[in-house]
Amino acid sequence: MAEPILEVSGLVKHYPLTRGILFRKQIGSVRAVDGVDFTLGRGETLGIVGESGCGKSTVARMLVHLEQPTAGTIRYKGEDITGLSGRALKSVRRRIQMVFQDPYTSLNPRMTVGDIIREPYDIHPEAAPKGDRARKVRELLDVVGLNPEHINRYPHQFSGGQRQRIGIARALALRPEVVVADEPVSALDVSVQAQVINLMAALRDEFDLSCLFIAHDLSIVRHISDRVAVMYLGRIVETGGDAEIYDRPTHPYTQALLSAVPVPDPEAREHRERIILAGDVPSPTDIPSGCRFRTRCWKARERCASEVPELAVPAGFRFAGGPADHASACHFAEEKQMVSAQDMTDDHPAGLV
Repeated sequence: MAEPILEVSGLVKHYPLTRGILFRKQIGSVRAVDGVDFTLGRGETLGIVGESGCGKSTVARMLVHLEQPTAGTIRYKGEDITGLSGRALKSVRRRIQMVFQDPYTSLNPRMTVGDIIREPYDIHPEAAPKGDRARKVRELLDVVGLNPEHINRYPHQFSGGQRQRIGIARALALRPEVVVADEPVSALDVSVQAQVINLMAALRDEFDLSCLFIAHDLSIVRHISDRVAVMYLGRIVETGGDAEIYDRPTHPYTQALLSAVPVPDPEAREHRERIILAGDVPSPTDIPSGCRFRTRCWKARERCASEVPELAVPAGFRFAGGPADHASACHFAEEKQMVSAQDMTDDHPAGLV
């Protein structure tokens, strides 16, 4: 892996549950993120996938300091930025920008597109001279595929895909080194998703960006990511290269996710095993003991209830050198082919290459 630009260790976010009005008492906590570790290499794209409510977006918001971690550390280029505030935090935020999920609520409806993209320059005046900002805004609009002449229009005059392009332009205004994209295409039509993903892939190369790409669509994540981390109930349960995760997953949860990927070929679909998970995702206020996936896992044994599995390469696959040689948090990890690369390619949104 390339030199790490972002290192996350033991990241935790618990939201307190309280009772009472005058005398509030904490009676529990929502364990949204419960010990996440990962690194993001320079120029790399790391995809994070998982069900809704697994903590993906909370991780993203902590990386850009929209949420303060309960515990853990976030290091940017070797510097601990977890507890920064004031000018020090402002300086780091210039280098780590975010593209939000909803292009309708992430843009101020009372501001023109030009004002929205120019606002980062007003906050960080050292990034661009005052007389040069209008030109830079027009350049950014052109870079993301929008007409620079529309600089004085308002967000409601654009489509959803165009609004997300405006959000991307705003994120790129300060020339960041890291972009955190929190499900940037989930609110868009399939054909528009393809256009935005292709745009982000091109901009990643043009601006030499390191990206954290969060999504629940496995096919999209594979097309844009170098590595993939699978989250379940606040923790990463499997991580590895895209070929390792998609071709030879070893964690039961990842295998279940991949078995649900639509396959257009009727013959391949007929011979593929479909894994149906029993029960619902446990509440983050009442996490199961041991392995948190055990209540829905067909491999669960007594050991799973008492011992928390470590996120590491399973002993049986260490030094094997194959696609199963990657980290998985399962006591009974087993290699399983769920979906081929060709199946994933056939299933991508129109125009996604």
